Amino acid sequence: MTLTALEIKNAKPGMHSDGKGLYLHVGAAGTASWIFRYQLHRRRREMGIGSLSTTPAVEARAKAAALKAKIALGTDPLEDKRAAQQAAAEGVKASAADKALKLATFRTAAERHIAGKESGWSNPKHRQQWVNTLEKYAHPVIGDMPVRDIRPDHVLDVLMPIWAAKPETASRVRMRIEAVLNSAKLFGWREGENPALWRGGLEAALPPKAKVKKVRHHPALPWRDAAAFMDKLRRREGIAARALEFAILTAARSGEVRHAQWADLKDDVWIVPAERMKARREHRVALSDAAQSLLHQMPRISGCPYIFPGMRGQPLSDMSLGAVLKRMEVANVTVHGFRSTFRDWAAEHTDHDRDLVEMALAHSVGSKVEAAYRRGDMLPKRFKLMADWAAWCGL
Repeated sequence: MTLTALEIKNAKPGMHSDGKGLYLHVGAAGTASWIFRYQLHRRRREMGIGSLSTTPAVEARAKAAALKAKIALGTDPLEDKRAAQQAAAEGVKASAADKALKLATFRTAAERHIAGKESGWSNPKHRQQWVNTLEKYAHPVIGDMPVRDIRPDHVLDVLMPIWAAKPETASRVRMRIEAVLNSAKLFGWREGENPALWRGGLEAALPPKAKVKKVRHHPALPWRDAAAFMDKLRRREGIAARALEFAILTAARSGEVRHAQWADLKDDVWIVPAERMKARREHRVALSDAAQSLLHQMPRISGCPYIFPGMRGQPLSDMSLGAVLKRMEVANVTVHGFRSTFRDWAAEHTDHDRDLVEMALAHSVGSKVEAAYRRGDMLPKRFKLMADWAAWCGL
């Protein structure tokens, strides 16, 4: 027997059968809803089919009849309902993901890539270089494009105007675009091949950088002139002159010398921490007697950790060593070029092993496989190398 309208209206808290598995449930607070009970595969189940306030009795009975028909066909209505809810939820997620994909521009991908990588860059200037080159060359062309839509012809639109005129810059821009698009693929913002790839990609449309413009190396002092130059340098006063002399004697980079600290010295070895090295690996420098003698002459300033301090106890500026060369009127020579002078001298005038020289310069030696098996840095042999170099420099 089905419930009458009056019975439904006056129903007390509890379950009231309406027949054929349909029940009216009235809660303690007086709220009422329809419940459908059924048995399938020896399991008793129940599911709600609407509140009394929104679902009249006639509609509830129709829903119960439809559910009963599904059960007769072996379908579980409750499982069907849950599957529909899950599909709807996944549809919402997919829609949100698709919307995010459409909104992800190259500029957005570049900002996220830079934010993720900058903590690993040894030089703070790297971030600004990335931002500046992409802002100047890439963003005006592809910055506001959906990153998933970028094709090789779009990358060529960025590179073609500068490939011949600024090959070094253009090459860096291409590599940075490639890196950003790789990250975008990792984020799930694009699929397929990277349109900025060189090999098997853009090389078909652009000439190699080396053929566009010869690579410029840092101008270096001829190795035969090292002794005469060092004699003039030793006569100059000032901390910057001593820092340049130390850089030449150790074949070190300017930044490594300018930021060198007294705490880095261990007897006759200068240990440059990984964070101050270009390759992000600790580097041990064998100090010749001449280099150690120079350090003994440097005054220690209370509270200042630097061996070659600049103004207000800070490291020397990156222009200070170059300024010494300028005042000495040495044409076409850079501070970094003295590393080439050292290498040329070792290769052309000595029998020192090439790998030994490369290690002294803090360069990677051999392939990755060779590096994996090489445990030492040949430091004992490098003392002889650096002593020979100091002798050649007239010290």
